[in-house]
Amino acid sequence: MDWISNPEIWGALLTLTALEIVLGIDNVIFISVVAERLPEDQRARARAIGLGGALVMRLVLLAGIAWIVGLTAPVFSVFAFEVSWRDLILLVGGLFLLAKATMEIHKTVEGEDHDGDGRTAAAGFALVIGQIMVLDLVFSLDSIITAVGMTTHLPIMVAAVIIAVGVMFFAAGMVGEFISRHPTTKMLALSFLLLVGIALVADGLHFHIPRGYLYFAIAFSALVEAFNLAASARRRRMRAAARA
Repeated sequence: MDWISNPEIWGALLTLTALEIVLGIDNVIFISVVAERLPEDQRARARAIGLGGALVMRLVLLAGIAWIVGLTAPVFSVFAFEVSWRDLILLVGGLFLLAKATMEIHKTVEGEDHDGDGRTAAAGFALVIGQIMVLDLVFSLDSIITAVGMTTHLPIMVAAVIIAVGVMFFAAGMVGEFISRHPTTKMLALSFLLLVGIALVADGLHFHIPRGYLYFAIAFSALVEAFNLAASARRRRMRAAARA
């Protein structure tokens, strides 16, 4: 029970949990955007399954730490460029995210026909869950490699991951509902995913983009959009008052 009174352990847990929550922002945005394509009564279930998959994926990866560390070792080289399994996963995941965000932007702007057939709806739900699981793997790999680099205590890593996914679970619902109420924020979220996709591809090619730059851009854009939404709400109130 010495860990209870050990400030180093608590400090590591708090630091790692905060980092895991920040790293989970990408996951939350993707799940919220993709789930928004589903009928309203299926969105909460899709988010729950997606985040449940993220938790399971992270715990499974933590259980195989030695294997995770091995993923960073080169498996082949192209000329002088060494490629590891981690590079391949990040590269494929980044390209998938770029393609998915681009297609979502196209569908949002151009519009599309919706088929109410039950089989189509079921297939759509399965497709959304499949897409979430693919990105869960990519984001989980990035998250766990970061955790392994910060501490060697497995219980701390497990606790931090569970707490972070719990926070993501509650945040995903709020983010998803907000995106549904304000369509302009969906475009902003999709632009964030394009940034993340570029960062993943860059990481896979050994060009690391500090995540702080990305998160600053996301936070600044979100702040500007918050001002825009507040201004729009104020204009609507003024028009309503003028009509009254």
